[in-house]
Amino acid sequence: MTQSDVILINVTEEIVRGLVSFMLRGPEYQAFCNCTICEMDVNALTLNALPPKYVSNPKMRDEAFKELNTPENVEMINREIIRAIHIVARQPKHK
Repeated sequence: MTQSDVILINVTEEIVRGLVSFMLRGPEYQAFCNCTICEMDVNALTLNALPPKYVSNPKMRDEAFKELNTPENVEMINREIIRAIHIVARQPKHK
């Protein structure tokens, strides 16, 4: 492995960002503001409530993704996303 192969990835962030994007475009949250500010606020609140999972190369990323992608973890992540959506909906940071 060369120095250029070393990267830093938060696998939790990848999962959260994908789930937030999916949920906010679903029928349950049609009334929620879909602007970038609100979506990023939901991501930030969710990620602050979850433990990060950093890896330093793509092979480790795939292993960490499999480890995190269990029904229990997805349920926990979804719970935190829903909590964050409700907070952002009550107090958006834009007009």
